[in-house]
Amino acid sequence: MSPLRIALLTYSTQPRGGVVHAMELAEALHALGHEVCLFALDKTGQGFFRPVQCEAVSIPAAPAPDNIGDLVKLRIQEYVEYFTQLDRPFDLYHAQDCISANALVQLRDRQLVPHVLRTVHHIDEFTSPYLQKCQERSILEVDRCFTVSQHWQQQLQAQYNVTACGVVNGVNLQRYSPHPSGREADLKFRLGMNASPLFLTVGGIEPRKNSIRLLQAFALVLQDYPQAQLTIAGGTTLFDYQSYREVFFDEVKRLGIEVETSLLLPGPIADADMADLYRCADAFVFPSIKEGWGLVALEAIASGIPVVTSDRPPFTEFL
Repeated sequence: MSPLRIALLTYSTQPRGGVVHAMELAEALHALGHEVCLFALDKTGQGFFRPVQCEAVSIPAAPAPDNIGDLVKLRIQEYVEYFTQLDRPFDLYHAQDCISANALVQLRDRQLVPHVLRTVHHIDEFTSPYLQKCQERSILEVDRCFTVSQHWQQQLQAQYNVTACGVVNGVNLQRYSPHPSGREADLKFRLGMNASPLFLTVGGIEPRKNSIRLLQAFALVLQDYPQAQLTIAGGTTLFDYQSYREVFFDEVKRLGIEVETSLLLPGPIADADMADLYRCADAFVFPSIKEGWGLVALEAIASGIPVVTSDRPPFTEFL
């Protein structure tokens, strides 16, 4: 087969599971000899969180409005405007999220792109009619859907009567492994990870990460192991979870958990430190109630540490 010109679109340059999936897919297709360009909306102006081993374009994104519906509408329009002016044809246009899929559907309907492929990582539940419509359009109006787990294949079929191809996530075992790099002690010192047992989760404080329930479980651990620490790393996201975070920190106070002593909140971790971070922990805890694949759990497994997850798909597909 002749090499294809492939445009891959994702909604952010920051380290989220869907963005990582898009980057790894772009690099894998590039390694197979295809002409791949990875596009992403960039609100920081700093580009992707790590170098991409293929062509990558960061599209400047305006400051986010307060309303999430307005934000999504703005991000869709930014993509539409960029590709309307881009004089560069591709054989395949592949969206990795709802925002880029909606933009490509508009462009296809104006006959500016030939077709739209979309990877569905998971299906969200929205109270906003506009956001719900955007999600439905990104699933029902694309030309072909892919998804990352059997669970979401089944859900797409059940909820939308859409038959999706499965393209599961994987982990780079050259990067994530049980073998120490020698940098772990320095990272633990910088992050204040100085106790044992040391529990780690990645993904920030969010409703679907079940962060409050995790905090409550950690409070029970502290009763028997008062020296234990919980590190919640990450947290960059499109959505505003401020109200959930407020409840979370109210619960921190109610439970008497000391931030920066028992509970560590380092925020996003530098990409160069991620593989070492897993090896710093005694166990990885991930009680998420909704994941596309749970890539960070797979990274933790590859790093050789025990993993505790919710007993639900998609984790039951690989645990």
